[in-house]
Amino acid sequence: MQKVLVTGAAGFIGSHLTEELVRRNFGVRAFVHYNSMGSQGWLDTSPCEIRENLEFFSGDIRDPNGVRTAMQGCDVVLHLAALIAIPYSYHSPDTYVETNVRGTLNVLQAARDLGISHLVHTSTSEVYGTAQFVPITEDHRLQGQSPYSATKIGADQLALSFERSFGTPVTVVRPFNTYGPRQSARAVIPTIITQIAAGQRRIKLGSIHPTRDFNYVADTVGGFLAALETRSGVGEVINIGSGFEISIGDTARLIAEMMGAEIEIEHEDVRVRPERSEVDRLWASNAKAQELLGWSPRFAGVAGLRKGLEQTISWFSNQGNLSRYRANVYNL
Repeated sequence: MQKVLVTGAAGFIGSHLTEELVRRNFGVRAFVHYNSMGSQGWLDTSPCEIRENLEFFSGDIRDPNGVRTAMQGCDVVLHLAALIAIPYSYHSPDTYVETNVRGTLNVLQAARDLGISHLVHTSTSEVYGTAQFVPITEDHRLQGQSPYSATKIGADQLALSFERSFGTPVTVVRPFNTYGPRQSARAVIPTIITQIAAGQRRIKLGSIHPTRDFNYVADTVGGFLAALETRSGVGEVINIGSGFEISIGDTARLIAEMMGAEIEIEHEDVRVRPERSEVDRLWASNAKAQELLGWSPRFAGVAGLRKGLEQTISWFSNQGNLSRYRANVYNL
């Protein structure tokens, strides 16, 4: 049985990925952020049969000794730990450098020293900035349009440099806009759903003209697993995206239609990125993922988006889940 370390295991994508690894009979060590409450994030809500087969390690990705200790005895690493909120990166960029860049360096150094057989590093479509051509291939130039995206560019380049310099077997997976159950309300789809589910009909949003390539979380998890299970992606950057583009405004209207609500979109300045920081267009090419990993989205096109939104709406509309969110508050 391969032993897998998942950093960022308590988060949105990380918890879904961790659970799927257990279902597939991997030995899993979940690296979760240490806190005085002993919270293991979304993994606290995992079924008993999942939790019973998990090994937990509480630490901080910024601490090299803790990272090295967590990695001992593991064969492969899935590195998802990161700070991801773009607005928060505007006023606390130092934290993003320490977590996303320094934290990734800690993972890479330990992986090199311990002889890890495969490291899958998580990137983001935000590193492309506004699309210069579509669909966006992995050869698209990188543009740091926010402190967050700049730190992710730095982390990606560090990961690739370790493969080139030291032969550390690194694959860089670049998910586009993942959505689904458990996502933070900082993201636009939960923002829309929670406001409607809470009874609001004047939906507060920022810019609604940008387009996104929304990728259902099960597809993102599938991309990570495909990257983990083959060596053909080592030394490569690989997009994980649906290959379908839709504006934020049209997404809000689609969600409202599916929830049987008539809405009015209200522009709120606090939710708007600085003009040159806004990423206006994202649309993924997933041809490389299909070629190297044998991965393709199961939730593709408008039909796939509807199917993913159905599952997401159902989860957020459950009162027990909705009560975890503050629909009337802007989440930085």
